Amino acid sequence: MSYLMLDLLSIQASQAELEQLKHPMVGGLILFTRNFDSREQLISLIKSVREVRSDLIIAVDQEGGRVQRFREGFTLIPAMGDILPHAGGDIQKAQAWSVELGFLMAIELLACDIDLSFAPVLDLDRISRVIGKRAFGSEPETVISLAESFISGMNQAGMAAVGKHFPGHGSVETDSHLAQAVDERSEAEIRDLDMVPFKTLIEQQKLQGVMPAHVIYPKVDPNPAGFSSYWLKQVLRGELDFQGVIFSDDLGMKGAGVVGGYKQRAKAALDAGCNMILVCNDAAGAAEVLNELDWPSEEPYRTAKLLKPDASIVAQALQQEERWKKAKTLADTFSQ
Repeated sequence: MSYLMLDLLSIQASQAELEQLKHPMVGGLILFTRNFDSREQLISLIKSVREVRSDLIIAVDQEGGRVQRFREGFTLIPAMGDILPHAGGDIQKAQAWSVELGFLMAIELLACDIDLSFAPVLDLDRISRVIGKRAFGSEPETVISLAESFISGMNQAGMAAVGKHFPGHGSVETDSHLAQAVDERSEAEIRDLDMVPFKTLIEQQKLQGVMPAHVIYPKVDPNPAGFSSYWLKQVLRGELDFQGVIFSDDLGMKGAGVVGGYKQRAKAALDAGCNMILVCNDAAGAAEVLNELDWPSEEPYRTAKLLKPDASIVAQALQQEERWKKAKTLADTFSQ
C-alpha cells in the first residue's frame, strides 16, 4: 500500500486540513516557506499536526543554498556545490565539512520535530538550470564522496537520507517544475554517468529513500522516470536492489502533466512503483487523489519505520551543543 504526502496553505493548519490529515491514506506532510513565520510558530504548527497524527512523516526541502525553506532562526546552509571550492579543492577537508553541515541541517530540523529533509541531491552539475549548485559537483566521484559524508552527518543526528532525482536530472537543461524535461541521451550514457552516485550509495545502504526525476529519457522509456516501472521496478528495485521508500516528485509539477490529471498521475506513479506520492500547491488536486483514487488494499509499505528518526540518536545529538555551534560557525564562513 502507498501513501499520500500533502501540504498546508499557511502558517496554521485549518480544521479542514487537520481533518484531511486523519485520512488513513495520508502518510506524510511536506512544509514550505509559506508555512514558516518563525521557529516558535513552526514548532506550534507541528505540535498541532502531531496531536492529530503522531505517526505522520513531516518533511521539508532544506538542502541548503537557494533551496532552504526555513531561514530566520535557522543556520543558512551553503549550497552543496560551494563546499569543495570553499575548501580550496581539498576533498578531505570538504568531506569533513560535509559531515558537519549534514549534522547541522538535520539537528536543527529534528529539534523542531521535523523528521526528514529531502536530501541530498545526487544529480551531477552538468547543464541543468534547476540543479546547478544544488549538486555537490559535476563528476560522480565528487558527488559520491561528499554526499556520503553529508549523509553520515545526517545519520549522526538521527535523520534518514533521501537521494534525488533518480536516475539523474543534471544533464537536461529544462526545469521540470515549469515544463516537460527530456533527456535524449542513451541508456548507457545515463548508467555510466548520472546513475553512478545512486548505484554506489544504494550498494553502501546509505539511502532510506529515493525520489525519481520528472524527466523523460525517451531512448529508454516513454514515461518520466517517476511514472516508469522500468526505472523504478526493474532498475531501482530489481537491479540495484533498493529496499527503501520511493517518493514521487511533486505531482503538481509541469513535468508530471504529460500523464494526465491528478488522479491519473497518482495512479501512474503508484503503478510504476512509488510508495509515497506528493501532491503539493493544489488543495483540490490533493482532495481528488485522496477521495477518488482506488487505493491498493494490501498492507502498508514500511514508510514510517524506514524514515522516522531514531529517537535515542536524536536525544544524544541534541545534547551536542558545542558541535552544533562549531558547525554553525563553519556554515557562516560560506557567506562571508
